[in-house]
Amino acid sequence: MLSILEKDLIKKCQQGDVAAFEELIASYQKKVYTIAYRYMGRKEEAEDLAQEAFIKVFKSIKGFRGESSFQTWLYHVVSNVCRDALRKNSRRAEDSLDCAVTTEKGEIKREVPDWSLSPELVFENKELGEFLQSMINQLSPEYKTVIIMREIQDMSYEEIANELNCSLGTVKSRLNRARKSLRDKIEGSKELNNINHRLSKQKEGN
Repeated sequence: MLSILEKDLIKKCQQGDVAAFEELIASYQKKVYTIAYRYMGRKEEAEDLAQEAFIKVFKSIKGFRGESSFQTWLYHVVSNVCRDALRKNSRRAEDSLDCAVTTEKGEIKREVPDWSLSPELVFENKELGEFLQSMINQLSPEYKTVIIMREIQDMSYEEIANELNCSLGTVKSRLNRARKSLRDKIEGSKELNNINHRLSKQKEGN
């Protein structure tokens, strides 16, 4: 369900109000970046694609009818942008992200915010977060996609099935295989033991 504030902001956005759009997406920026980072595994590329997703949302918001929540629609857009980038193995879209998008009522700045303090990105420990991302990067695209949708975007099995245009059984089976693959990679890595050892040493020194 859309809140009264979101409905009002979306209506203004559909009329080309850039300030309303910036207010609308303010609370979603870190989450969108986190999703992009989980897909791409590179900070710079994730920043570019997060910005590309927001610009695509602004350009297409006139078509938003409120049949789903704005959050669901937004995450659908960023997921598609990232999956397209993975398929093309491209780090940037065709349009340069150095330029602003000009509209009749103003410009959308493409300045990249500081994501370095995002708690979703660093997890409980930066080193462990980077290790987990390195393991996710090794998954096949279809496994990576379902892991991110379920664990990062917190989508239901039904939502994932609709998004990927497949059956509920396929989603559950693919997710089980993806989790097993990720678990096997983590358990088979010597790096995790090294990280745990360094963390234990740090605690002993405190």
